[in-house]
Amino acid sequence: MTKAKKSLKKGDKVSWRSHGETVRGTVEQKITERTESAGRTVAASAEEPQYKVRSDRTGREAVHKPGALHHG
Repeated sequence: MTKAKKSLKKGDKVSWRSHGETVRGTVEQKITERTESAGRTVAASAEEPQYKVRSDRTGREAVHKPGALHHG
């Protein structure tokens, strides 16, 4: 799998590492401003967006920077 670029969009299938495991899920939203999401403050901007994702296995939401997400 390759690291995701800034071209992620809603509905894209991605994976990320969490607590030593690979988690698979779906991009739900591109965040481009400071906001509250997934239980924390997200310091995102248009220049440094972050992505809200939902785990396929647990259904829980998380927010990650693009460099932490992998397509597929």
